[in-house]
Amino acid sequence: MKCICILSFLLALVAVNGETYTTENDDFDIEAAVADLDTLKSMVACVLDTGVCNDVIGNFKKDVPEAVETACIKCTQAQKHIFHVFLLALKNKLPKEYEAFNKKYDSEGKHFAALEAAVANS
Repeated sequence: MKCICILSFLLALVAVNGETYTTENDDFDIEAAVADLDTLKSMVACVLDTGVCNDVIGNFKKDVPEAVETACIKCTQAQKHIFHVFLLALKNKLPKEYEAFNKKYDSEGKHFAALEAAVANS
């Protein structure tokens, strides 16, 4: 029985290991986006479902729930960097929205610390 559990875990790890989210927006200039407070607010409104999404942010938004839950395991290095810069800007510039983001995507507080650690060095 123990062998079956280990084998199942390894197979799941192999299946996820080679899979990443779409890379079409990996060149997104997140630094410029978060430097402009109106753009940052627009991005936040999109991910919090309080505003309209553009194509780029809408594309990222669809992966946010899974990325939070899995500590960004399917993120490319570029996506980890984007997530890291976004979270830092959100935390520093819009702390209430940061808390709302955290609550929306990790209401039980189980995953957010692991996510932040996973993207911290990107």
